[in-house]
Amino acid sequence: MKYRRSIGEVVFDLFNMFFMICLILVTLYPFYYILIASFSDPTLLIKARGFFTVPLGFSTSAYDAVISNPLIRIGYLNTLFYVVGGTTLGLLLTSFGAYALSRRKYLGRDFFMIVIVITMFFSGGLIPTFLLVKSLGLLDTRFAVFIPTAINTWNLIIMRTAFRQVPFSLEESAKMDGANDFTILFRIFLPVSLPVVAVMILFYSVHYWNEFFYAMIYLRTRTLYPLQLFLREIIIASSAQSMMTGVVSDRAPIGQTIKYATIILTTLPILVVYPFLQRYFVRGVMIGAIKE
Repeated sequence: MKYRRSIGEVVFDLFNMFFMICLILVTLYPFYYILIASFSDPTLLIKARGFFTVPLGFSTSAYDAVISNPLIRIGYLNTLFYVVGGTTLGLLLTSFGAYALSRRKYLGRDFFMIVIVITMFFSGGLIPTFLLVKSLGLLDTRFAVFIPTAINTWNLIIMRTAFRQVPFSLEESAKMDGANDFTILFRIFLPVSLPVVAVMILFYSVHYWNEFFYAMIYLRTRTLYPLQLFLREIIIASSAQSMMTGVVSDRAPIGQTIKYATIILTTLPILVVYPFLQRYFVRGVMIGAIKE
């Protein structure tokens, strides 16, 4: 028997569809605006007002200026180092901590878990952390960007919960065959928890790609700056120029398009990588959120 929808259901579906389309347009237009503004003519863009959907005089001068800027290239290389190094270290240490805290025979497991969770609500503060980094000799080094934040507590909880779903019989069988804890972790737990591992890689990669605060606090040498710090400088300089009435230099128009081009170049790698990890995202978070 074929179900016949009522007029009210049809009206609700049409209204819901219209609302979702409007929501998508409102959400995506800022990104689309940045994209078309980066390809617009700088002089026309700074004079334009209101809503527009196509580039105002196609120009790649902003991308040429950004790509030819040696600081942008240095920032890209530094950011790649921070992403690769921070993600690798974070994933490794998070796996070690999650494995230890998920073992049934680990003495004091619940106590240490409570102590770790407390750090989500209270921290030592910025000044004590800065003094600690300085005393360890990490100040103004690349390692200061990702070593103090190597383990994220929320990521540790997700991976710990996922490891607790692994059957205990697998661990027992491996130990009977002479496997140690490192072998069990790398040969059993991580391979069967690939969705969670992919989520951890995504979380840590996005975090270190967008990181600028700790780099701004701990780094003094400009050649160590990540890309986000150079983007911050460009946005601040562009905003300051736009606020100066009557004394805007000839470089102000190109500064606007350079700002948009830099934003596109900084977000493009994440937009390219995310679709390949998206299928693991919800699945991995759900696995890590379920408790027996």
